[in-house]
Amino acid sequence: MIIAVDGPTASGKGTIAKALAKHFGLPHLDTGLLYRAVGYQCALSGGDPDDPADALAACEFPDELLANPELRSEATGGLASRASIHPAVRQALFERQRAFAHQPGGAVLDGRDIGTVIAPDADVKLFITATIQARAMRRWLEMQGRELDLELREIEADIAARDQRDIHRADAPLRAAEDALVIDTSELDRDAAVAAALDAVNAITGQQSCP
Repeated sequence: MIIAVDGPTASGKGTIAKALAKHFGLPHLDTGLLYRAVGYQCALSGGDPDDPADALAACEFPDELLANPELRSEATGGLASRASIHPAVRQALFERQRAFAHQPGGAVLDGRDIGTVIAPDADVKLFITATIQARAMRRWLEMQGRELDLELREIEADIAARDQRDIHRADAPLRAAEDALVIDTSELDRDAAVAAALDAVNAITGQQSCP
């Protein structure tokens, strides 16, 4: 079973994808982490993520970089959004994601173009969304928990800018697949959001568990 979980930043798609993977006993891939690694590697090498050649060169990042906690930072998220607009970068990472999705038994992948580009044949397609205000507040609380001092309005502006880049990029823009089930998590806490997603998967597949 392949489950595609798409949505904008801080919508809760990662949390939902991890929970679904655990429930159904499936491997999980946060595809956004690949793009974060590219953005981080680009900056680390002194490159410009807005430059297609620099961003493409950064796709050769070492696997151990994926374990670097800096990939989860707000700054790296911005670098990833800038690097991901380049078609050559997306193509370089395409096969890696496709292979993960189509491994024996299936998988859960979360990102921005899983249901539309990476795995359009997914058994379940979810699109997780929320208002910019709700997403910014979640990210602000997360930053506070990590003792990082960021203004809420700065986070809102950053999320809005990322949305614009992701929605309007020429290659694989952020959008819900035509057959995706949209879940708005603006008013849902973590448990309620996961429960809504699990109910959706069960309704679509008619199954309660996966070995």
